[in-house]
Amino acid sequence: MYDTILKGGRTIDPSQELDSIMDIAFKNGVVAALDDAIDGPAAQTIDVSGKIVTPGLIDIHAHVNWGATYLSVEAETVAKKSGTTTFVDAGSAGAGTFHGFRKHVIEPSPLRIIAFLNISHPGMFGYGPGFMVGESADLKFLHTSACVEVARKHSDLICGVKVRLGGNVSGTLGTIPLDLAIDAAEELDLPVMVHIGPTPPRRQDILERLRPGDILTHCCRMFPNALVDRERNIRAEVEDARKRGIIFDVGHGRGSFDFNVARAMIDNGFVPDVISSDVHIVSIDGPAFDVLVTMSKFLCLGVPLMEVLRAVTANAARAIGRPEIGTLKIGAPGDATVLSIEDGAFDYYDSLGQIMTGEQQFAVEHILVGGAIWP
Repeated sequence: MYDTILKGGRTIDPSQELDSIMDIAFKNGVVAALDDAIDGPAAQTIDVSGKIVTPGLIDIHAHVNWGATYLSVEAETVAKKSGTTTFVDAGSAGAGTFHGFRKHVIEPSPLRIIAFLNISHPGMFGYGPGFMVGESADLKFLHTSACVEVARKHSDLICGVKVRLGGNVSGTLGTIPLDLAIDAAEELDLPVMVHIGPTPPRRQDILERLRPGDILTHCCRMFPNALVDRERNIRAEVEDARKRGIIFDVGHGRGSFDFNVARAMIDNGFVPDVISSDVHIVSIDGPAFDVLVTMSKFLCLGVPLMEVLRAVTANAARAIGRPEIGTLKIGAPGDATVLSIEDGAFDYYDSLGQIMTGEQQFAVEHILVGGAIWP
């Protein structure tokens, strides 16, 4: 007997290039069957006709070290609104604070939480109401050996090394924090996720250092350090970086998303590889809200539905080196998100206060975690 069957939904699984009306069955925490019709007995059968069934959504840029940093929010609260089943914390904790993050937040959570480990030993300790203490601005905090040691000890949860760059977070150190993060990541055979902020350093100096599989987050940020020029063209160094295998992640957040840049990227066929929210205490009430609202913005900007879902499932899973999630293949973890698309007039905001009125928005109908309805 199956644990749960979802019947009659439009199953969209980019990992299998699948878009079809199908039934999906879950048993013992994994996907057990996927077929045109599944009639076996189940503890729970849910009619999802007219809805979209997709692999559980993955938000690869969030801050969920709740209770330990002012910046972070509670994953479970965000998930109920956004349909996220996997949160990837983007460097809230460093080597000196990850143990507590694991014990007090990750392990008790019913959701999957993975993390980028901040190259700064204390992590993002200085982000508060009206102030910012850049954790990358002081060399005394940038401890590569400790980063490597803790990442190895917690290799089941750590998917890469995070570093934040920009005048407000790395001060006058330029690319030194990035160079140190890459040193640690190379030793661990993991990617770096680099936050690009206002200069210094310049995007050219960042991109030329990145390796295939490294992730540039906040890719739709505004001038300075925008990835498009004043003529709305993708800059040459950005095109070159994508050809080398650099991954471009949205990381919306409070101050890193410009509709004009996003439109220019899409118009040039340069759709971000991954859509993420950068949800935290300052962005959870807008303009980012969560990954589902960010997805809605890209749907309204003209990105095809399959590609929007790819950016929060298969592409996101590949970016963090977890190909076993973000898919509905038989035997995969039984995480799924059931969505609807509502029609109407919906106002969306970017980080500059610009408003885009879209005609559609995603809404969550059901969340499955480990093959069972949650919460």
